[in-house]
Amino acid sequence: MPFASSASAQPASPAGVNLSNWRNAPNNRRSFHHIDELLPVATVKRGTNTSTLDASAKSLDGFSLQIPNGPQLGLDAVLAATSTDALVVLLNGQVVHEFYGNGMIASSKHILMSATKAVMGLLAGLLAQKGRLDVEAPITTYVPEIGNGPYAGASVRHLLDMRVGIQFDETQQTAYDEATGWEPTRSGTASVGLHAFFTQLKGPAQSHGGGFRYVSANTDLLGWVIERATGQPIAAMLSELLWAPLKVEQDAAITLDARGAPRCTGGLCATARDFARIGQLLVNKGLCGSTQVVPAELIDDLAQNGDRAAWASGEWATGFAPISKSMSFRSGWYTIDGTAQTLFAMGVYGQNLFVDRANGIVVAKFSSWAEPTDYRALGLTHMALGEVRRCLTGKTGGRA
Repeated sequence: MPFASSASAQPASPAGVNLSNWRNAPNNRRSFHHIDELLPVATVKRGTNTSTLDASAKSLDGFSLQIPNGPQLGLDAVLAATSTDALVVLLNGQVVHEFYGNGMIASSKHILMSATKAVMGLLAGLLAQKGRLDVEAPITTYVPEIGNGPYAGASVRHLLDMRVGIQFDETQQTAYDEATGWEPTRSGTASVGLHAFFTQLKGPAQSHGGGFRYVSANTDLLGWVIERATGQPIAAMLSELLWAPLKVEQDAAITLDARGAPRCTGGLCATARDFARIGQLLVNKGLCGSTQVVPAELIDDLAQNGDRAAWASGEWATGFAPISKSMSFRSGWYTIDGTAQTLFAMGVYGQNLFVDRANGIVVAKFSSWAEPTDYRALGLTHMALGEVRRCLTGKTGGRA
């Protein structure tokens, strides 16, 4: 059974916005930062010791992005073209630029979508470092209930790195979507929830550890593993190990299914400033002030130990080739190899966190694209990161 949650009450959402259309444009321009009106959430509490981000003397006043065979765009035009809800740019931990649109303000919590996976990867790494989770262990060590299905034989590491040899058929995908609580059920009855979905999942054990194969359900199963390993709710673990030590300004939230299980693959909601603090933690080699929140070697692991061959043989290598031909995916984080070796987290509808450790730059961006995946907007966002780097450091070369 999931942990009993302290889910927030759900005030009424605007007329006509419901589980069937909250992600559709233009509804998502509001719903993405009013999630608690539509879904139950658990609070990820900030600590009693909070801090604000200082302003930088630097600026992006010289931002001018030349589109190949196209126009030259200023920053405002790029933000509009990529349906931006919020943007925070940090240089060496200080705010260079901050933008809010579509009714958002600095204290608004916006859903991270699949960028949540990167935060869950940090949490799993921290728990492993503390001896509370064995990421090399079989999933069944913690959740034996899935031992007769297609996840049998996969390890926790396989979940983290999207190297589980599983692919849902249409029926299974529909059942998963309904189990998350993000979609109305076809029958109109209450959702069975994520845990029941995983235990009822049928099919023979697959071969695991091959090429990158993106299956969102993997990180929801990881959340169940973590709760079993620690005996604590995900929201409490995120608060204890990340939100409180980072001295964030606001509480965060994570969506819950109908039975109280957290949506660890995409349900985290946070302010743009606090999202940027996650990136700054990577720039600072795991330090927040004098506190070592995350071991430096854990951050190095994200950049260095992702399997490049698994990415190259995986399903997204061709699509990302215009951005970089050498990439990897490790514990929810993407690494673009190159001079700057940028790490980034990414979610559908345009959620991004870019971390340029070499130059001390962090860019947190929330968006409300009209479609889950918009390759034009994605490419423009990556190109804009290169122009941000040029403005702040004078260095050029590459999109990211």
